Amino acid sequence: MAGDAHKTTVGDYVTLVRGTTYKGTLVSEPGPALLGLGSIEPGGGFRIGKYKTYGGDCPEELMLFPGDIYASLKGATKDGKMIGSVARVPPSVTTGRLTQDTVKLVFRNRDPVAETYLYWVLRTPQYRDYCAGHATGSAVVALSRRDFLSYAVPPLTTQRRMVSAVLDTIEEKIELNRKINETLEAMARALFKSWFVDFDPVRAKAEGRDTGLPKHIADLFPDSFGDSELGEIPRGWDAATLYDLATLNPESWSSETRPEVIEYVDLSNTKWGRIEVVTSYSKKDAPSRAQRVLRSRDTILGTVRPGNGSYAQISADGLTGSTGFAALRPSKYQYSEFLYLAATAPENIDRLAHLADGAAYPAVRPEVVAATQVVKPDDEVMRSFSCVTSPMLSKVAASEAETGTLAALRETLLPKLISGELRLKDAERILGRKTV
Repeated sequence: MAGDAHKTTVGDYVTLVRGTTYKGTLVSEPGPALLGLGSIEPGGGFRIGKYKTYGGDCPEELMLFPGDIYASLKGATKDGKMIGSVARVPPSVTTGRLTQDTVKLVFRNRDPVAETYLYWVLRTPQYRDYCAGHATGSAVVALSRRDFLSYAVPPLTTQRRMVSAVLDTIEEKIELNRKINETLEAMARALFKSWFVDFDPVRAKAEGRDTGLPKHIADLFPDSFGDSELGEIPRGWDAATLYDLATLNPESWSSETRPEVIEYVDLSNTKWGRIEVVTSYSKKDAPSRAQRVLRSRDTILGTVRPGNGSYAQISADGLTGSTGFAALRPSKYQYSEFLYLAATAPENIDRLAHLADGAAYPAVRPEVVAATQVVKPDDEVMRSFSCVTSPMLSKVAASEAETGTLAALRETLLPKLISGELRLKDAERILGRKTV
């Protein structure tokens, strides 16, 4: 804009503190989360995941708390998508520790408005272009501290303050959706464990105690146990595998059947129940691994590095998955929720991770996933479980769809932070309240 002198730089706002390495013997011990490149989305934003912890001491300046901003100055890969990417610690991560290859932004003056504004400036496509243009290196590209601190920050006008507030509101809604989804899935998993792992209703009936369930559900459970190849299980239930509940990799595209446009789901963009990105490809440009035909209610679970948690339940038709997934299609409608929760139970993910072969590319065969042992109740118990948990998981899917819409809106608004092209009434509509 003509009125912007662009004299203020990132360095006028902040100084930098570089992260460090930590003693391997204390990694994974109880303590704050280790936050580094793996916790930053390419292009910016905090990446929710399961992080290692550190049980030792560290300098206070390397501690991270909700609202703190940190950045990657290295590309990590040759494409350089991580260069300059920034993340802000969300409220759900109470404490963290800064790791190597990242820097913490320490503000010279604590001004929440200015801090929020700078964070969003460092998420704009204009800033991304700057990082790409100033990157150096061949094997691993990087952005120098000097170039990072030299980036020109437009003046904080009333219009830009408004855009920044809208972006923050969107981020808050996305975080709220994530928390709700986390709670709903935890509830579904707790119920699965209670009914089908700990057998709480059966034990209660065997001991003459109240199950805590509505009578029509409690009546479905047996009141005694019997022996099986899995040990003691509720009488009348069966020792089974996921093969008994689902079809493994039921559909694949051929060169003749592949559609002209493919909506592709990859392992790297599927994390802990979330499909973070769906990429559209033309038939000729689609990756060779884009072969799995996915349908609503399918469960997909990554067979490559299964400990990374690349799994999800499919909520709509029309997607194509990587051959790196084991796709499980329930043989009966009421098996869907049980199948998803059994296949992706933390204990099973750990089991598959230990079974993975290969040093550089540890993987399990899809058949190993399908051979996961489970206790199979009768269909009436299965149907009741589906009736209780299906609304929970459906709400998760709807919330994820809303989050995708919000993320797209955020990407549309980010360029406007620099241009300041946002009308007051549009901002108020997005915010759902009057702006100040």
